[in-house]
Amino acid sequence: MVLPAVNITHQRRVKMSRLNYASIAPQGFQKLLDADKYVFASSLEENLIHLVYLRVSQINGCPYCVDKHWQDATKMGVDARKLNAVIIWRDAPFFSLRERAALEWAETMTHPAAQDVIAPVYDRVKKEFDDKEMVDLTLAIATMNALNRVAIGFHSVPAA
Repeated sequence: MVLPAVNITHQRRVKMSRLNYASIAPQGFQKLLDADKYVFASSLEENLIHLVYLRVSQINGCPYCVDKHWQDATKMGVDARKLNAVIIWRDAPFFSLRERAALEWAETMTHPAAQDVIAPVYDRVKKEFDDKEMVDLTLAIATMNALNRVAIGFHSVPAA
């Protein structure tokens, strides 16, 4: 089976030391990439998506995804200081209220163990996002968490 161009690009950017999941299960992996395409076609700002993807990938410890989303955001013109501060966004002055809300939601959805924390965070996030954006943001976070799990499970790291 011939892989879609997006998978071939993915394979060039990543060094895999376990299984080549994009080749072994191209249809399944493509479904995850389709969810990613949906997120980028949504009304969410592309810069915001990269910030959220970067933060989720940092939390999950995914080397490939951290590198990819840092590079993608840099190519879009996001300031390197801002990207470097994503890990400490609460204390850095570089983030808008909307970005802070998205990053807080990303952290809450990536570490949802404390169910009692979700309600107050949800209320804060809803002040910055309408219903559709809130669903799209949550789908973005879920998509990145799924992609992180695949990349981490098969030990995907950035190509040198």
